[in-house]
Amino acid sequence: MRSLLTAFLFATLGAGAQQIGQNTPAGSSDTVTLSVRSQIVIETVVVKDKNGNPIDGLTAKDFIVTEDGVPQKVRFCEQQSMPSTHSDVPLTPSEPEDIKIYNRLARTQITPEAPGDVRYKDHRLLALYFDMTAMRPADQLRALAAAEKFIRTQMTTADFVSIMRYSGGSVDVLQDFTADRNRLLSILETLVVGEGQGSAESIDDASSADTGSAFGQDDSQFNIFNTDRQLSALQTAARMLGQLNEKKSLIYFASGLRLNGVDNEAQLHATVDAAIRAGVSFWPIDARGLVAQAPLGDATQGSPGNVGMYSGAAALATTTNLQQSQDTLFSLAGDTGGKALLDYNDLTKGIVQAQQSITNYYILEYYPTNTALDGKFRRVKISVNPELAAKLEFRQGYYAGKEFSKFTTVDKERQLEDALMLGDPITDLTIAIEINYFQLNRAEYFVPIVVKIPGRELALAKRGGAEHTLIDFVGEVKDIYGGTTVTNVRDNVNIKLSDATASELAKQPIEYEAGFTLLPGKYMIKFLARDDETGRIGTYQTTFIIPNLNKEEKRVPISSVVLSGQRVDLKNAIYNAAKTKDQEKEALVNPLVQDGKKLIPSVTRVFSKGRDLYVYLQAYQPSTPAAKPLVAFVSFYQGQTKVFETQPMAVTPASTNRLGTVPLSFSIGLNQLPAGKYDCQVTVLDPTGAKGTFWQAPIMLVP
Repeated sequence: MRSLLTAFLFATLGAGAQQIGQNTPAGSSDTVTLSVRSQIVIETVVVKDKNGNPIDGLTAKDFIVTEDGVPQKVRFCEQQSMPSTHSDVPLTPSEPEDIKIYNRLARTQITPEAPGDVRYKDHRLLALYFDMTAMRPADQLRALAAAEKFIRTQMTTADFVSIMRYSGGSVDVLQDFTADRNRLLSILETLVVGEGQGSAESIDDASSADTGSAFGQDDSQFNIFNTDRQLSALQTAARMLGQLNEKKSLIYFASGLRLNGVDNEAQLHATVDAAIRAGVSFWPIDARGLVAQAPLGDATQGSPGNVGMYSGAAALATTTNLQQSQDTLFSLAGDTGGKALLDYNDLTKGIVQAQQSITNYYILEYYPTNTALDGKFRRVKISVNPELAAKLEFRQGYYAGKEFSKFTTVDKERQLEDALMLGDPITDLTIAIEINYFQLNRAEYFVPIVVKIPGRELALAKRGGAEHTLIDFVGEVKDIYGGTTVTNVRDNVNIKLSDATASELAKQPIEYEAGFTLLPGKYMIKFLARDDETGRIGTYQTTFIIPNLNKEEKRVPISSVVLSGQRVDLKNAIYNAAKTKDQEKEALVNPLVQDGKKLIPSVTRVFSKGRDLYVYLQAYQPSTPAAKPLVAFVSFYQGQTKVFETQPMAVTPASTNRLGTVPLSFSIGLNQLPAGKYDCQVTVLDPTGAKGTFWQAPIMLVP
């Protein structure tokens, strides 16, 4: 199987790492500090008898703890018991000035427990988390009303409540854990309904609104970072709560959370693992409540305008979209020990369920005998005296910590390969990937991938005094049905730094390209990137499908559509292998290389008005003695209005090409269009065969 590997970097880019420490000069009078680090594992255990009643009075000697079968010594044991009486403290209205003060108190951290601090003993910790990016204004109102109802009427004297918000930027702690109901209600009153909007996912299927344009393929790639950001924010919130030893319940208000085919599945795994490690259970609440769906959609969107409204496909797609938006909520709850509230109008019930789940438990602490920071899963088993006939609920295991910053070259290589195999993905670096495919022959497809990393995440190197930074890449592609590794990649890029390139690094991304030859089928790709200076690693994992275009009969078969804002000379690319040899291979195989220049795909679909937009794809029409031309053009829509369209292009496949490959390339000046969001549509028509294909994706134009 052929494999082509290339690495591309802009000539104006650089990267770097954080300075870890400095050597103390000889003869220095500074005080020498000896740092000793030890690991501690905290487990919360619910112990009930055969009738479901809590068992009180147990000590450390009553528990038997093993980790991977090895007995562990319990160093600390404390029982937590929460009463269930409602608070009878009268509510007094807050002054308007108080509300202004609360607005200025937003923080990005939960206050950790100090040694000997017992303020949370025998108290229930409930974090109300409002994901404003995942709720429409009406749903935000319902969520806030449910939270206010709980605080006014159902909050008990044992409850400590925190309020957290995510509106697309950072996770804000509007209120640390407190039992002050007046303060909590005042905070809820400051939340602005409607914030965080504009990042809702885009769906293009049989249930989509009729915008006046032809329908095309899935356009959800435009929101490639949307779900990842929401999950990453949840992971951040879980890490904050992990500073507290007690059990924590995070009540997650959202209007569904849908993983699309191009979303980073590694981020979902990392979020769940972070919650389990921090002792946090997720209790998602679908703020939409019980939805009475009209067969063709509700009044929030236009009616479908395709054949699906007559065949039942539109109604089925509407139901499927709702179910898929709840699947991730269900998974977050089930994997962390919580429970999702779906299709229920009284949203307060979800908070009460989280409240009632914590009544009586024990906190156990022990120092594990296995101190290796290898990131591997440690299985934990806890038991008590069999005579008690007790039922125990506890965390079944955890992932050990990971440390990659103090290794030799051999250690770094081994650890990078281990990180690829970890069940607990590392998401310290943000990674986005675009996967395309082009037919090489009747059986094989060339699959180029583009990996994009925000340059600002590597900008620490120059500030640390580094003159260069090395970025390691490793990935593998597996057949999702057979589970076998089809191909893999291992490469690195050495980026030289200067004052000029370091300043540009924070403004532009770094892109890496690789290519594979695959057969039609369904695959899973897992890709890692590591900054060698800081040891930070990012993971991207997703599934993708290579279709068999030979079986396409109803439409004109086409390759992926590549949107780009750059063409770069091959001589400006950086390679680890012999440059001439790689250029020759790439020119023969990669259709994105033409006339010594490479087309750089845009992963995020954001384009500058100061540059041209390049659109490239291939259509396939098996050659015949009387081959007829294909007609193609590109259109831009805003809402239901067509704002721009290129002149139709007619191209006839070469008679010597058995596949009938028809390359279609457009160069579009963007200066004439105002900045904003557009729907870019590519139309390919076969006038002779009366067939057509429509591809559509949202794009963003920025000044």
